[in-house]
Amino acid sequence: MSGIADVARMAGVSKSTASRALTGSGYVSDLTRRRVREAAASLGYVPSTNAVGLATGRTRSVGVVLPRVTRWFFSEVLEGIQSALLAEGLDLTLYASAPGSAEREAVFGDFLSRRRFDGLIAVGLDPVGHEIAHLRALSRPVVSIASGDAIGTDVAIDDEHAVRRATEHLIELGHRRIVFLGGTGSPWSHVDEQRFHGYRRTMAAAGLESYTTHVMSEISLPGGYGAAADLLSDVDGRPTGIVAICDEVAIGAVIAARRLAISVPGELSVIGIDDHEYASMFSLTTLAQRPREQGAAAVQLLIRRIADPETAEPVTPIRARLVVRHSTALAHPGT
Repeated sequence: MSGIADVARMAGVSKSTASRALTGSGYVSDLTRRRVREAAASLGYVPSTNAVGLATGRTRSVGVVLPRVTRWFFSEVLEGIQSALLAEGLDLTLYASAPGSAEREAVFGDFLSRRRFDGLIAVGLDPVGHEIAHLRALSRPVVSIASGDAIGTDVAIDDEHAVRRATEHLIELGHRRIVFLGGTGSPWSHVDEQRFHGYRRTMAAAGLESYTTHVMSEISLPGGYGAAADLLSDVDGRPTGIVAICDEVAIGAVIAARRLAISVPGELSVIGIDDHEYASMFSLTTLAQRPREQGAAAVQLLIRRIADPETAEPVTPIRARLVVRHSTALAHPGT
């Protein structure tokens, strides 16, 4: 197995120069750095993480904290983060911990304080109390994706705008009895709250405040199915339009409607948010966001902050794009 001495010999430099060229721990000319790296590649030499850490004071690893990996959004963001980190030659340390769990207590109370990573990406955390204090006390840069006002959000879609467009789409099709489906409201997550506010404000602006209705459900396909089945079984109070908090809930509502022999979109229009991988299969109209791109953008921002902790960039929410499929249609006259 080749070592740093072999690399130095092939490149015609000293061991210390070869080490600096490979770790970035000191000045080396571009020509020398290129020559050393070519020698290392030829010999198949890769400096160990420990060696790089000793030379630079960095771990070459990024921490990622998110509530769970089983939800579509979180898994997609994680894919984007991992791909971007691998492209930069960086490792990933993952902590998945649901709010209120023992695992989350351990992550915030112990693991985050250890020097295991150079920076942290927080995804959809909505931290509270001592969690906020722990994040602010970290001696490493933090970039957040859809994590709420408590720590600030660096990368996210404009959730209120997304639901406003979704609600406007149904209003433009002539719907008035439009229900907002999803979210428990106890307490709201930052994203869920923004989406509900977007719906409520849009209904009020259209003079439809008296029709404003929130039907609670878990944020999942089964949750959307169960809540929609109960809602739609009430013939007299049945809405003609549903704005779902996300595509998983929307797809659950479509399945519930079909099992109740309610035509979608003939009798009921349903719109979601996300452009989930199943959205096209169910021909779901939705507001498309791109979570993988958000994950990659967070990595690039974190790399800049690691290089310069004083880096301050304005937060520009990403606008989701309306994708019209076949789950929405004109309301019947008089409904």
